[in-house]
Amino acid sequence: MRTLILGGARSGKSALAEQLAAVSGKERVYIATAQAGDAEMAARIAHHRARRSAQWRCVEEPLRLADALREHARADRCLLVDCLTLWLSNVLGDADPACFPRQRASLLEALHGLPGETLMVSNEVGLGVVPMGELTRRFVDEAGRLHQSIAAASERVLFVAAGLPLVLKGTLA
Repeated sequence: MRTLILGGARSGKSALAEQLAAVSGKERVYIATAQAGDAEMAARIAHHRARRSAQWRCVEEPLRLADALREHARADRCLLVDCLTLWLSNVLGDADPACFPRQRASLLEALHGLPGETLMVSNEVGLGVVPMGELTRRFVDEAGRLHQSIAAASERVLFVAAGLPLVLKGTLA
């Protein structure tokens, strides 16, 4: 089962994903895509770590997400990817211009054959004004395209606002 969980910053999407993983009854693996490039991001990462119990196994993978999913997916596991938009920032910002298209294609291909459960958290960034800069507009466009592709490959899609989930595809339970 693949689930995409979208929402704004601090909407409660990560907490919902962690709750869904806990009730799955499966071994939990947290695949973190963030990189602590500054004190503020390090604090965000620490906040997420503190919220998780010791029952979580954590894998940090900022670029090769498809490889991490393939390596850790098992029928008795629930993988939680947090988050796709940080991963997108990482691959778009890579010095190799082929990194993004290669990693995106690899991710979309990997999703179709994964055993177990996969929860993918991502920021919905397309609800605001059109950004001024070219790179920011590309990021918003690519995030929207990525979300559409992953939603099509997912059995369940949820949108979270104010900590409340709205089912866009599938069922909550």
